[in-house]
Amino acid sequence: MFSIALSLVALAAVLVLIPAARLVALKYGVVDAPGGRKQHDEPVPPIGGIVIFSVLVLAMIGLQTVSNISFPPALFLSLGIIVVTGLVDDIHTLDARFKFLVHFLVAGILVLWGGAKLETLGNLLGFGNIGLGWMSVPFSVACVVYIINAVNMMDGLDGLAGGNTLIVFGWFALAALAGGNMAALGEIMIFMAALVGFLFYNARSPWRKHAKVFLGDAGSMGIGVMIAWYAITLSQVPHPVLAPVSVAWIIALPIIDAFGLLVARLKDKKPPFAPDRRHFHHHFINAGFGVGASVYLILLWSVLLGVIGFVGNKYGIPTPVLGWAWVILWLAHTLLTVRHEKFIRLLAKVRRKPAL
Repeated sequence: MFSIALSLVALAAVLVLIPAARLVALKYGVVDAPGGRKQHDEPVPPIGGIVIFSVLVLAMIGLQTVSNISFPPALFLSLGIIVVTGLVDDIHTLDARFKFLVHFLVAGILVLWGGAKLETLGNLLGFGNIGLGWMSVPFSVACVVYIINAVNMMDGLDGLAGGNTLIVFGWFALAALAGGNMAALGEIMIFMAALVGFLFYNARSPWRKHAKVFLGDAGSMGIGVMIAWYAITLSQVPHPVLAPVSVAWIIALPIIDAFGLLVARLKDKKPPFAPDRRHFHHHFINAGFGVGASVYLILLWSVLLGVIGFVGNKYGIPTPVLGWAWVILWLAHTLLTVRHEKFIRLLAKVRRKPAL
């Protein structure tokens, strides 16, 4: 019950603090300026992340003082490092190589100190349990770094990264509830409440035509850390509440899009992290969909992916079937990214199709 109360406090705190932080950011020129590949046409403060995680940390300290729920210190430290790094990057652009090193530092803390290790992938492909053995630590570190970057790359339209994260943590919350992991459920509820407060100012809606604030690198990289932590800890011993294959489906959207972009850029002999307009969300924009419509269509797809992974696994779809289907999804999305012109033309035809 106290977790519910703290979640409401977190929601209210974010709703109150974001307008204040926005005014301060505008006053001191801490803004994401329009231009280039960006979809906004006026300066927008990238302060959503610093507000979300400040509120989350304070709420978790409060939760620890009155209950037996203890927010993992490794996650505390990792979030502190990544959010501060992101905030500095939002104000004074940091060298990408330095940020990459920070990602590995944070991943090392989560894996080596926090114990967020992928020991097994389950019977993912039907050939028996895939145990990682001595590869557990390097593989887990690589996965954490990958997820941080994938979420950061996804943050391209109003409400997209935050909305997808809310969906992902909705599935995590259901899994924690069904599995009796009340500690994780309390933490997740508070984080989701803070996200909802942020999305009120970030997502487009009938009463808000443009985002008033962005996540910023502090927010998108912090979210990546949160997804990586719970994706691993909720699916591994000692208290797994999700099958690894279910996690793969739930977090699929940023994961497969980042891989598709990597392949497409390498195919074109471009740097792996070179910016371009081949993200999944760009296909919808280039096909003529508005920002709001693009975001909600993509979020609907994210919900469907979660249904396949979570509900399918719970109701008896064999793990190898889900595993191979995920591999096919991954390869299909990569092909779609490499040959994005055809997908854009298909989306344009769908958009022009008259309503029944």
